[in-house]
Amino acid sequence: MDIAGVAVAHTDQVLIGGAFRPATGAGYTVVAPSTGRRVTEVRHPSVADATAAVDAADSAREAWARTPIGERIAATSRWFDLVDARAAELNVVWAVEAGMPVRHGRALHRFGTTAAWRSALDGAEAVLRERREGSELGEILLRREPAGVVVAILPYNGPLVTIASKVVPALLAGCPVVIKAAPESHLTMALVAECASRAGFPAGVVNIVCGPVEVGKALTRDPRVDLVSLTGGHVAAQDVLAATHGRYARTQLELGGKSPALILDDAPLDQALRAVIPGATNGTGQVCASLSRILVSERRHDEVIDHLRAGWERLTIGDPLNPKTHLGPLINEAALWRTEDFVAKAAADGAQLVTGGNRPVHLDAGWFHEPTLFTDVREDSDLVQREVFGPVTAVQVYRDLDDAVRLANATAFGLSGAVFTADIALGVEVASRIRSGAVAVNAFGPAMSAPFGGVGASGWGRESGPEGILGFTELKQILIGA
Repeated sequence: MDIAGVAVAHTDQVLIGGAFRPATGAGYTVVAPSTGRRVTEVRHPSVADATAAVDAADSAREAWARTPIGERIAATSRWFDLVDARAAELNVVWAVEAGMPVRHGRALHRFGTTAAWRSALDGAEAVLRERREGSELGEILLRREPAGVVVAILPYNGPLVTIASKVVPALLAGCPVVIKAAPESHLTMALVAECASRAGFPAGVVNIVCGPVEVGKALTRDPRVDLVSLTGGHVAAQDVLAATHGRYARTQLELGGKSPALILDDAPLDQALRAVIPGATNGTGQVCASLSRILVSERRHDEVIDHLRAGWERLTIGDPLNPKTHLGPLINEAALWRTEDFVAKAAADGAQLVTGGNRPVHLDAGWFHEPTLFTDVREDSDLVQREVFGPVTAVQVYRDLDDAVRLANATAFGLSGAVFTADIALGVEVASRIRSGAVAVNAFGPAMSAPFGGVGASGWGRESGPEGILGFTELKQILIGA
């Protein structure tokens, strides 16, 4: 079928055991978030398809584990080259079915997908190299072995980058993978599956199904699955934990965030805003690491608010296929309603609306919401304590540096954050005091070429970068007697 000029095949099929086969689940209507209108009809996988995918991965586990690391690198590198060659097409299809602007897709591919994929490929041999040590009982051989069959559950808001951060490290570690992507990624993943098929992996090493919650639950319940790596929300995480705890399967959970951006009094404001504005609004706020809280001092509050208002109001909202668009629509109508509920609750709680707060008047279709900024937001308010996953940002005011750090840490989340200052040493010191898996100084991140993950309600485990490969391994000690 043709999607905005891009040919997409295999929309009624799943990739299992190295071959495409018909999906046997229910039909699914792909709807464009930018218009609210039907794009096409596809077919989802069934629970039986999910079981078949695990069958295939399980049958491949021993051979892939024994495959030399150089061959695993070569196959995974071929997959990257095929995906990279179709990056522009993937961005167009993603813009149609998920509403993510093509300019956001380009940046995410360059700084996220490519960085994570390449860093894992480049560092795999070194990080998996076995070590020899002496001991009182004899020589010790320390070897990294694959964790086993992996189920990777991907979100709609970044399927390619999460393939790079979790699927690629698992494959390099020697684990066959079943990828379960979101329904809103169906067309995008059809292109990705075509690339995987052409990359020449052995049968069963890469299996791709893209379907509803029931498919994901069937995968995580399967006793042959050794590790589940999820990027998603708390409800999905609780389902994963309930499904895996009885058999002690390992889990990696990359969940939400309420990431703070601390603008210190000495920070050059123009420089800070070049990072804060995209860091808070990219992906229409549907990014787990969004800088959704901006912390400013009492002394600079009015100055910063004036600059933030001007920056927010310069953002272009509209057609995600337009390369000038900064913000596209939300993923569906329910997400729009949820965003509107947060805005209404913030106003009822006494927060002051700086700009935005409504559906854009110039767009009469689609699930759009203006980029919205509030100040005078209470510390215990929903807007500070809960993830919106929409384009709504809270400004909090601090008295001094200690108060800024306290506010930064005053949520259950700990995924990302940023500190802006003219004093790099001070920035690093403040970053070290923020309870978070990643903090940037004078930038927004995280860098996807290095390990990334959360603490607290933002999940556990680290993925991406060469070290992220280790999360998909077991460390074995082999003692060689004298």
